[in-house]
Amino acid sequence: MKYTHLPHTDIEVSKICLGTMTWGNQNTEEEGHEQMDYALDQGINFFDTAELYPIPAHPDRHSLTEKIIGTWFKKNGNRDKVVLASKIAGKADFTKFIRTTGFTRESIIEALEGSLKRLQTDYIDLYQLHWPERNTNYFGQRGYNHQATDYWEDNIHQVLETLRDLMREGKIRHVGISNETPWGTMRFLEESKVHASLPRTITIQNPYNLLNRLFEVGLAEISMRENIGLLAYSPLGFGVLSGKYLGNRLPEGSRIALFPNYKRYSSETAVKATRKYYELAQEHNISLAQMALAYVNTRPFLTSNIIGATSMKQLKENIGSIDITLTAELIEGIEKIHNEHPNPAP
Repeated sequence: MKYTHLPHTDIEVSKICLGTMTWGNQNTEEEGHEQMDYALDQGINFFDTAELYPIPAHPDRHSLTEKIIGTWFKKNGNRDKVVLASKIAGKADFTKFIRTTGFTRESIIEALEGSLKRLQTDYIDLYQLHWPERNTNYFGQRGYNHQATDYWEDNIHQVLETLRDLMREGKIRHVGISNETPWGTMRFLEESKVHASLPRTITIQNPYNLLNRLFEVGLAEISMRENIGLLAYSPLGFGVLSGKYLGNRLPEGSRIALFPNYKRYSSETAVKATRKYYELAQEHNISLAQMALAYVNTRPFLTSNIIGATSMKQLKENIGSIDITLTAELIEGIEKIHNEHPNPAP
């Protein structure tokens, strides 16, 4: 395994992070425990979860993922071996069964206390805001369309004050953001620069993969100049970059088969690009999944690559990407395809 540090800290984390959002829906508790056992044995010490998981969000499965992680901690007594990240859900129609009050002080405290109880721990290493409260472009929206009727009162200062107080209580070690834009990222950083008592945002968890490299447009420079690390999610684009959907295949039990609305990475242009990447991987005797993950692993703004799997076979292949070294010729081939089909999946 390879390691890096959470920016502005001495916390060492594996460059592969174990994603958990299928546990409690596509994966059982036993399977989740098996994945954590294997990941830890392979040197992965960084797990990412959320109060919303498993996905898709549903009242009957609310926060089962955190509970599965909690029972694993209790069974093994190894909380100290894991750098644990979780998230408070944002405001949306599909989260009304959790709460409707956004990131108020009371909401953040309620969310954190719930996560701590389910995770059976007294602290979370990295606590993240799952997505912005304001209306902006995330979750597959390529561009920002401002609407005059949108109303959002800028409460970022108050949010950071609440998170600071929870850090002082020892319940949170550091804070991060997720699904953020360049504007939002700089607003969080601005507050902590102007007000020294407020916590600095150290990570941003956004999508990044061969079909969606929009992070490079505005956020990569912020990441490098401000030292805010990317936690890349969906590095295989909902599994599309494994190649398993090519040829109009729809494997039984796959995410798109189970949840047909998860087609963010399945447009006609995205399929064309995926086919090109698949052919390139074949030419170099490497699996498409490992090529796609290994490329993400090379990015200079990356802190950790969040992989996820529903089977142990997938998990082993994904973790194995850390040992893949892409040749200059292969990287040149990737960039050529990217120039021909830039960011087909926002």
